[in-house]
Amino acid sequence: MRQLKTDQKGGRSILFSLAIVVSVSVGALLGWVLSDALDDDDDSLGPDEPYLPVVDPSKFTNIVDNEFFPLTPGTKTVYEATTDNGLEHTEVTVLNETKVVMGVTCVVVRDTVSVDGVVTEDTYDWYAQDDEGNVWYMGEDTKEYDNGEVVSTAGSWEAGIDGAMPGIVMLADPQVGLSYRQEYYKGEAEDMAQVVSLNESAVVQYGSFQNLLMTSEWSPLDPGLVEHKYYAEGIGVVLELTVKGGSERVELVQVIH
Repeated sequence: MRQLKTDQKGGRSILFSLAIVVSVSVGALLGWVLSDALDDDDDSLGPDEPYLPVVDPSKFTNIVDNEFFPLTPGTKTVYEATTDNGLEHTEVTVLNETKVVMGVTCVVVRDTVSVDGVVTEDTYDWYAQDDEGNVWYMGEDTKEYDNGEVVSTAGSWEAGIDGAMPGIVMLADPQVGLSYRQEYYKGEAEDMAQVVSLNESAVVQYGSFQNLLMTSEWSPLDPGLVEHKYYAEGIGVVLELTVKGGSERVELVQVIH
């Protein structure tokens, strides 16, 4: 899945204060990630507040069948956007591969971005689903390219390494107002999301959709950027709109099974 990208260092943790962590069920872990009263201007928690979930691998699977975020191996979704640099073409492919992160077997998804036919970014994302149906983001290996050469790996992270921790990319039961951390690697990957609506509609190149889930997504590392994402049952993301800090429109154009 396309994530908000930023190379900005610093930033501040927005939520979740844990002083002592001993053990956790998925339900308790989810409670640390969710907040129904998130305020991104709230300074009640400072940058050093710990976020330390303990993951029980027995509660997770690499079979991801959440209705708004299905990851069936062999499926490819294709997106396009017109940018100042040219036509951006993104292919998101669910691979027949797994990676173990924090003892959890994850499905691997490859996300390749090109502009006017030239690859600019190539990312491998790792996801797993808990026994409640929430989809967790366990890390990514990302590379940015310029003229065929890797120029940056900023944004790469793996849960359990160097303080990085997993987050949720899709709730089992999305409810308007719920906010949650999608990832956490301090200063590198701190994307957040909030459920805004459950009944949106959209027309994209791939088709017309009703009853879409819409989220608002942002990062404290780049507070000037906010995106709205629209999810369709059985597909996942069908539309992304930059509503603050830009005007990019990314549309689903093809689904290949």
